[in-house]
Order: sequence, then structure tokens, then C-alpha cells
Amino acid sequence: MTPDQVTALTDLQLLDIREIHEWNTGRIPGSRHIPMDEVPDRLGELDPGHPVLVICRSGRRADRISSWLGGRGYDARTLTGGIVRWQRDGGPLEQPKAVRPLTVEIIETPGLGNRSYLAHDGHTALVVDPQRDTDRIRTLLDRAGVRLSHAFETHVHNDYVTGGLELARSLEATYVLPAAEKVSFGRLGVVDGEVLDVGSMRMRVVATPGHTHHHVSYLLTDAVGDEVAVFTGGSMLYGTTGRTDLLGSEHTEPLARSQHASVRRLATEAAATTRVLPTHGFGSFCAATPADGEHSTIGRERERNPALLLDEDAYVSQLLAGLSDVPAWYARMAPVNRAGPSPADLTPPETAAPQDLHARTDAGEWVVDLRDRTAYARRHLPGSLSFELSASFLTHLGWLLPEGMPLTLVGETPDQVAEAQRELVRIGIDELAGAASGPIEALAGKTTLASLPRASYEELARARERTDVLVLDVRRTAEHADGVVHGSVPIPLHELLTRRGELPPARQIWVHCASGYRATVAASLLAAHGYDVVLVDGCLRAWLESGSPGVEASP
Repeated sequence: MTPDQVTALTDLQLLDIREIHEWNTGRIPGSRHIPMDEVPDRLGELDPGHPVLVICRSGRRADRISSWLGGRGYDARTLTGGIVRWQRDGGPLEQPKAVRPLTVEIIETPGLGNRSYLAHDGHTALVVDPQRDTDRIRTLLDRAGVRLSHAFETHVHNDYVTGGLELARSLEATYVLPAAEKVSFGRLGVVDGEVLDVGSMRMRVVATPGHTHHHVSYLLTDAVGDEVAVFTGGSMLYGTTGRTDLLGSEHTEPLARSQHASVRRLATEAAATTRVLPTHGFGSFCAATPADGEHSTIGRERERNPALLLDEDAYVSQLLAGLSDVPAWYARMAPVNRAGPSPADLTPPETAAPQDLHARTDAGEWVVDLRDRTAYARRHLPGSLSFELSASFLTHLGWLLPEGMPLTLVGETPDQVAEAQRELVRIGIDELAGAASGPIEALAGKTTLASLPRASYEELARARERTDVLVLDVRRTAEHADGVVHGSVPIPLHELLTRRGELPPARQIWVHCASGYRATVAASLLAAHGYDVVLVDGCLRAWLESGSPGVEASP
């Protein structure tokens, strides 16, 4: 394409994939700089609805990225001959101002379905919505050789204990919260429209009530005033929005209407190419509905976000209809965060000997087995409970653990126990009665190990032909729309402890969920209370869609 052809296409996205030192020698006006090796991680900055012209020095690297983008549905082209030919043909170049490159690091917390963010300009850093285990952020700061200046919160969180206050206090940074939030400690309260300078970066406060009454988003710009990202917390998420029912039913609908207006404001005030960086929406129950994707931009959300596609009444109706139960620990998080949480203590818990483990299960305490569910079913300590250490671990253990219940962890290795402990402190479960790790046979001592019968859905079908078994479905009610096993008894896992008395103790109970994780938790809980249980371990949807005889799918 010639310079005239490029300038004639007003909807063309110019993507310069050269390294920073090349880009600093001159750029095509209006081009966006994403180094070649960062394109996969920053794909959300590109609008799939408009063609992309990929630029490098000579065209070779651009050809590879154009092909890669084309395979992902983008209309991507290469600037033939690259910058070299562009200059030869008389194309204009501008010299970028001498600024430090701005970096945004994503800090994933899959167990909570959340992200935190660290942004820095090479010297000064800021963090947004940090988790309680702040050592991860300290590692990133040390690795980049930067100083933390500000810790920003988009809102007082309802789903985890924040690490922002501890970071600010220990690193002598400024702790930033919406000014209207009532807290028991000193902080910098910010209001709509306020701008904070952080090194060469700027953060503009945008009031976005909806997820909470005083929620704000932060629009990040670099030293030359270019919009880099907007940190949206629980406001605009990827293809959805944050839920609005966490502050009480009387606030749910008014907050939903505020959420609609807030997301529309973000879509109006931020540029189409601005990255959207939410805190929630990666498995978090703080999302109104499941989010879509790992990256996005304001332009992409304009095309798909329900708050931007539906009028206010339709959006509110859809949001309210999609709300479901939230984990029990949510009710405890905001009070902890308003009071000022203590730093996370990850000191290893006291080691529990085999006789201790046996005594604790006998006393009705929770001894939680972190191993995978197959290993648990094969051999486990009698009375112990299966909570496999995976992305689902924190949600279900945090939801089910009775308040004040002594908790002991059992794992294969000390590292497994340490990872589980880290997950638990994120929601304020700080006190462990003890822990043990090693081969399960060694941890049993003189105690005879127990086992949990496992079966497939095919075996369930055959069992129902032979005898009168009870089928227990522990999925959430909203999941029944995917299909149910005919005649099953529905008790969501999070209600099992309070509704256990509805199950007849004399009948064998075959327990299932969608994939096997929750069914294993439920089966271990029931077995610990003397029920005769069988774990149905497998994919329910695949079974229902197979049309196999013996189990009927009821929509």
C-alpha cells in the first residue's frame, strides 16, 4: 500500500510491531506500538471489526503477524516494504517524544477469578486492586527495579481481603479509595474527575457506580497523553458487567440502573483502542453473567456488551434474571476491608501427626484432603473431606467451611499445603489447626484407610435398572437448564450441610455434578456422616448429549 492509500483508509488500524528502539527512530502518524512478541497477550487492543495494517522495518515480521492475525479472524495486511519503503515513497514519519515505555503487568488469581494490575514507567509503579498475598507484587516490583508510589482500589471488595493497605503502609505508598467509602484508616479519598500523577503516568478517576455505590474506574494515560488502559474493577467486564446485588436486595435494581449508565459513560469517554482491564470476570461470582474472553478494548465492548446494546430496562431485566447465589464468605469481606486487614501470614502451620489427624476427624473437625479426587477415592483418611487443590478449591471450601470450624490440611507435599494456605488467606481464613504432607499411607499411621466407590454415568444407568438408588444432583439450580438426570434429587452443594437431613440414610446415594469436582466434595461430606455413597465421576453434558439409554435428559 502506498502512503496515499493508507491515509485514504480512515478505519484502518496501524499496528507497528517493531522493537521500542526502532519505533523511537520514527513512526507513522496514528500508529499503535505493540512489539511483535507482545501481540498475542495484547490482542484485545485491536478492534476485530476494522482492518489492521501491520508495520515493521522491511515487511518480513509484519507478514508473520498478518498471517497470525488472519488465522484469528482479523482482516490483516502488511505494509509492503515496511518503514524503509514508506520513507522512500515519501510517507510522513513523526518522532515520538522521549518517554519511558509504560508497562502493565497482569497478576492472575484463578482461585478467585480475579486479576490485579501493576503499571510502571520504568521508575515509578502503581497497583490496582491487589490481593492480600502481596509478595507476588513485591517480586514484580523488584524484578522491574521500580518503586511503588500508589495503590488504587476501584471499590471496597466483597469477594476477597485486599492487600492494598498493607502494600501502602509497608512500602510508604499512597493508598487510594473512593472518597465516599467509610473506612477505619487513613487513605487518599478521590472523587470523579480527579487526576493523580504517578511518575510519568496519569490516573483519571471516573465515577462508575453500579457494582457498589461508590465504585470508580481509573483511566491510565502515558507521558504524552495517550490512553493506555481503563481499570474497570467490577463495572465494565468482558462481554458482561459486575453484579449489583452484593449490598442487599433493596439496592439491586437501583444499582443495576447505575451500572447501565456507568458502562455507557466509559464507552463514551474512553477511546475505542483503550484496553479494558477489569478486576472481576475471570470466574469470579462478582460478574453478573460469565465473561467472554481474556482481552478486550472499549471498541470491542461497544459491539458486544449488554449494557451498550440493550436499553436500560432490558439490561436491568436481563441482569436481574441472571443473578445466582454467591459464596458465603462474601458477607465477611467488606467489613474486614473497611476495618483494615492485617498482613497475610503464610507461616507454615503446625505439623499434625497421624494420631492427631485421627483424633480430629473423630471429633468432627474438618481434615481436608488436597489430593486429586481420583487419589482420594482410591485411599483416604476415614472422615477426611475431599477438596482437590485446583481452581475450584477456594470457592467451595470457603463456601462450605462452617465459621469457627478447626481446619487441618492434608497434601502430598509441603508446597501443596502452602499453596492451599495462600488461597485461604485471600478470603480471611488465617487460622489452621495444622497440616500434614506425604504419602497417605504414612499419614494414616495405624488407621485403616477408607475408599470411595467411583462410577461412570453408564454404570449409574445400569445400577438404576437393578435397584432403587437415589441420585443426588449437587449442581446449582441455574445449571439445570443444561439438562438433568431424570428423577434426581437436586440439592446444590452449598446447601448440602443444612439440607442433609432430607436424604434417607438407609438408601445408597449416587452423587453427581457437571464434571465430578463438586460431587466428590459432596460424597466425602456424606460419607463422613455415615451415608452409603457412590461418586459419579464424569462429564454430565457429554452423557446427556449421547442419548444413551437408562438416563433421560429432562430440560
